[in-house]
Amino acid sequence: MAVRPHNPVPVDPDAGIPDLIRRLTDDSTRLAKDEVRLAKLEMQDNLRVGARGTLQLALAFGAGVVAMVAATIFLAALLGRLIGHNYWLGAMLTGAIELSVGFWLIKRGVSSFGKPSYTLEETRESLKNTQAWVAAQRAD
Repeated sequence: MAVRPHNPVPVDPDAGIPDLIRRLTDDSTRLAKDEVRLAKLEMQDNLRVGARGTLQLALAFGAGVVAMVAATIFLAALLGRLIGHNYWLGAMLTGAIELSVGFWLIKRGVSSFGKPSYTLEETRESLKNTQAWVAAQRAD
């Protein structure tokens, strides 16, 4: 499948080889700079999403620690009293509940790391299009 540019570049029949080589060099330089710029923009976006996930994990951990200390004391005492003053059993049940909540928070934070793609799909797709365009120009 040949890729054609939307606006073909006018060809000057009087242009010499050095002029054509200079134009080709300028176009290649501009194209390489555009590809690098696209890669940088894509990487910045992916890093921003990853940093947001890291912040969510840190906040979840901090809030979890503070809340679990208070909840541990309260639930262990409450459950121990309800189970006939077996505070050790209340502490074990509270620990099981806390582990479940902690697992849920960690799973949620780790899933945010899977969202951004670090393989630069847009840049690779652009390079494929450029390669197809160059191949089409050589074929003409």
